[in-house]
Amino acid sequence: MAHAGEHRTVLLDEAVDALLERAGEAPAGLWVDATFGRGGHTRRILSRLSPQGRLLAFDKDPQAIEEAARIQDARFCIRHAGFRHLTELPAGSVAGVLMDLGVSSPQIDAPERGFSFRFDGPLDMRMDTTRGQSAADWLAHADVAQIAEVIREYGEERFAGPIAKAIVARRQERGPLERTAELADLVAGAVKTREPGQNPATRTFQALRIFINAELEELQQALEACLTVLAPGGRLVVISFHSLEDRIVKQFIAQHSKEVFDRRAPFAAPQPMRLKALGRIKPGAAEVAANPRARSAVMRVAERTEVPA
Repeated sequence: MAHAGEHRTVLLDEAVDALLERAGEAPAGLWVDATFGRGGHTRRILSRLSPQGRLLAFDKDPQAIEEAARIQDARFCIRHAGFRHLTELPAGSVAGVLMDLGVSSPQIDAPERGFSFRFDGPLDMRMDTTRGQSAADWLAHADVAQIAEVIREYGEERFAGPIAKAIVARRQERGPLERTAELADLVAGAVKTREPGQNPATRTFQALRIFINAELEELQQALEACLTVLAPGGRLVVISFHSLEDRIVKQFIAQHSKEVFDRRAPFAAPQPMRLKALGRIKPGAAEVAANPRARSAVMRVAERTEVPA
């Protein structure tokens, strides 16, 4: 069983096997771990690369950068940046990209990060604590309509309106929200019903985290970049943990796994498909039992198709 603060990499074997499957016993080339986290996938990939292989990782979290500094391997380097910066890599230069989306257990379980309603801490929620505005900063000036839109769009919360009104009323009466416990209590008072076993604040905290970190926009940018940076035959492996992320990944792979016809030029040759969908995998019962946070994970795999001559 995973304990608080302990990070257990989800679908570790399945993800790395899918990433490296076509590359042989000791892969060379450049590989990308787009979300280093606490380095579980990175360390496993490095253990299988040849001496000629290289691994580039990205992460916005300063604590992840500190953890990456412990890896003493000349084949590895990390950038303190979000994975939208995949766009800066040369076209066709990457043999495979792995994205493990969402937040890590150490982030969730650290009260000072403000990601969880289970602990009282500053209402921060930034992946990169060195830049940008915190959730508290944004909630201190956003209006009811803006707050409701974020909670509805990114949290799929049907009580977004009442929650937004309660946040603004509280701000006007007693000043801005500053602590996670304050927000969780306020949301609990505004949400009339909730699914059994789910905290009333779950969807609101998810929505604010996604918005503050522009997670869905960055995911879309990174996926588009993979079409350019992946070499023919290169693998794209994405692990998501909620329906909004998985929907984007699913639709992206489906869109680029078919030929595209230009209706304005019906006799022109279609644009060839750019990806081949290779499947969807979920954690098995044993992994979910050992790590309950794995239960919502979905892994999708695609392969960059050969570029026509």
